[in-house]
Amino acid sequence: MMVPIRCFSCGKPIGHLYEKYQNLIKEGKSEAVALKALGLERACCKRMILTHKDLIDELMKFSI
Repeated sequence: MMVPIRCFSCGKPIGHLYEKYQNLIKEGKSEAVALKALGLERACCKRMILTHKDLIDELMKFSI
């Protein structure tokens, strides 16, 4: 599924940060360093990025 546009708890926009986070992880940065580079300080916003599971590719296998 898509990354939530806003944090469920505080309402901060985070949807635009997920792709940048993925790129930082692919470059070999740790999760903590990547989150710091994105400017995520609150635990709730970090949770939204860290626990997201991208399921769209798995769902596309099934037709309606």
